[in-house]
Amino acid sequence: MKIVVLVKEVPDTYGDRKLSLETGLADRGASERVLDEIGERALEVALSYSDKTPGTEVIVLSMASEAASATVRKGLAMGAASAVQVIDDGLLGADLGLTAEVLAAALQRTGFDLVIAGNLSTDGSGGVIPAMVAELLGVPNVTALNSVAISDGSVSGERASDGAALTVSASLPAVVSITEALPDARFPNFKGIMAAKKKPFETLSLADLGIEAEDHSASRSIVIGLSEKPPRQAGVKIVDEGDAGEQLAEFLVQNRLA
Repeated sequence: MKIVVLVKEVPDTYGDRKLSLETGLADRGASERVLDEIGERALEVALSYSDKTPGTEVIVLSMASEAASATVRKGLAMGAASAVQVIDDGLLGADLGLTAEVLAAALQRTGFDLVIAGNLSTDGSGGVIPAMVAELLGVPNVTALNSVAISDGSVSGERASDGAALTVSASLPAVVSITEALPDARFPNFKGIMAAKKKPFETLSLADLGIEAEDHSASRSIVIGLSEKPPRQAGVKIVDEGDAGEQLAEFLVQNRLA
């Protein structure tokens, strides 16, 4: 069984997050950069299965700048057997479509039985990458799982919906996405950190994957304008001098709230 886990470097959830007004991209130098927590949980699902299933190979896959290599390597320290990182200057500011194309091409290169991803990144919050990757690969996609059960030929789990819980499954190969209902990830220990330095870590470029970032035959999204959010204005204060009711009624009418 070969399980590939999609991971991503993001600005620290508890740090300041800002967009560069010049590039429209997240200013990743404004706070510490970490492995996205939902990606860590996805990796924990794979590693938990690997711990009890001999012959399972777990690979972490990421598309990020060269500076993110140390962060991606944390997946190796946690227990993944190898890592693949796509690094290319042409991917700066890549939209969701290009990102999905790159990840799908990398998955075709590495091979997989199961792909596990988080349902929503904490920076871009697109929430569509697993589905887009599955579509490009032509395999089933099981989304938003609160639990995951993996067998030789299938994957299943529970998905919450309004007023009900659904049990869903798909035959392998497949792509699944998980929610924060899954357990926290394990912490890398000293042995894992040292072992990570010797594990395979492959870097790929767009040329390696046969993808042209500037392919105008494909739909692409770009940022054409960006402005800083204006500071919050103070609200209207009504002082009761015997006519507070009239002032309130007038305010509601003027703002079309009545």
